[in-house]
Amino acid sequence: MSSEHTARVAASGGPRRAGASASTAAATGRRTAPAAPASSPARASSAWREGDEPGRRLFLDTGPLDLEGGGRLPAVRLAYETWGTLNEARDNAVLVLHALTGDSHVTGDAGPGHPTPGWWSSLVGPGAPIDTDRYFVVAPNVLGGCQGSTGPSSTAPDGRPWGSRFPHVTVRDQVAAELRLADALGVGAWALVAGASMGGQRVLEWAATAPHRVRGLAAIATAAQTSGDQIASFHTQLAAIHADPGFAGGDYYDAPDGEGPHLGLGLARQIAHQTYRSAFELDERFGRIPQGGENPFEGGRFAVQSYLDHHGDKLARRFDANTYVVLTRTMITHDLGRDRGGVEAALAAITAKALVVAVDSDRLFLPAQSARIAAGIPGAGPVRTIHSDYGHDGFLIEAEQLGAIITEFLGGL
Repeated sequence: MSSEHTARVAASGGPRRAGASASTAAATGRRTAPAAPASSPARASSAWREGDEPGRRLFLDTGPLDLEGGGRLPAVRLAYETWGTLNEARDNAVLVLHALTGDSHVTGDAGPGHPTPGWWSSLVGPGAPIDTDRYFVVAPNVLGGCQGSTGPSSTAPDGRPWGSRFPHVTVRDQVAAELRLADALGVGAWALVAGASMGGQRVLEWAATAPHRVRGLAAIATAAQTSGDQIASFHTQLAAIHADPGFAGGDYYDAPDGEGPHLGLGLARQIAHQTYRSAFELDERFGRIPQGGENPFEGGRFAVQSYLDHHGDKLARRFDANTYVVLTRTMITHDLGRDRGGVEAALAAITAKALVVAVDSDRLFLPAQSARIAAGIPGAGPVRTIHSDYGHDGFLIEAEQLGAIITEFLGGL
């Protein structure tokens, strides 16, 4: 980041840092799930809170924001991270947008303020497909998130967490906040806006809301409009959280450790995880192998059940239930064509050169939804397909395939 940029943003008030036996499993090529580690009770919320170690986060206070649904946030803060340097022409900026439970820590090691390593380190970094020696890469935590940006765990004007009072935000609201971030950073137009899943929804909204500010886009494993099937899955996840007595209607932030909405959040994650992975992978990886030391005929679990329990517990220890609710509702209401004459009209108005990527085994965002995007954007070529046994999570796992596709696309911009 240039010194000129730093001085200009500082003057504007931001940013700042603040069981089968082992032999049986081996014989079948399958394995049991990780055993749940003995650990202390989870906090009521694992949201980043003011006073926590900021790590690499920067913060921008953007002022009040009127929301698409009629509500208003009196003050909005975005947490974000950057890598690389904005050049003098200001034409090398790339915006990377995270999925539902991601955050601004796209690349880099775990460390103070960042309990997990970067979620796309294979694609972003020095010499990577999105090369931080060449590009100025920006990754915000989404509005409504829980890792430093304004969300339900943030402090409201009365000094208490927003909790159940946090208003509904749409993908369009999230992009409106990110537009202010681009202004503060001095980015007139992004060379590339890239994201997958929920992040891909924001990619498309960026290109529709501010077409003059997006030269290239990469919409990966996503949709222009949430389908009925997706809404149904999201609904059951929300129901699981709401049914947990520990959720307390969304006002649980003063609950003791171990008494927050962990069961509901963990169950929501288990429901979601079945759409993140393919049926083929779960059967090949676990099949009907019992979890080690457990007998399903005596109340024990199969390995795949233990696997889902493990992922539910992991999320409950690093995320916030209200944020899961807020962002899931955001995805439910996602419709690029709202007030734009429909999805096809909205796609046709996008002027950016577009890369559209699908995962062939994805059962959350179906390849047909990617095909609709590619067919509708004038500057899109045919859908590029990642071949994966892993389902939707292929956008995180198949780094070699996706990296090659992104490298080729960036070379043609």
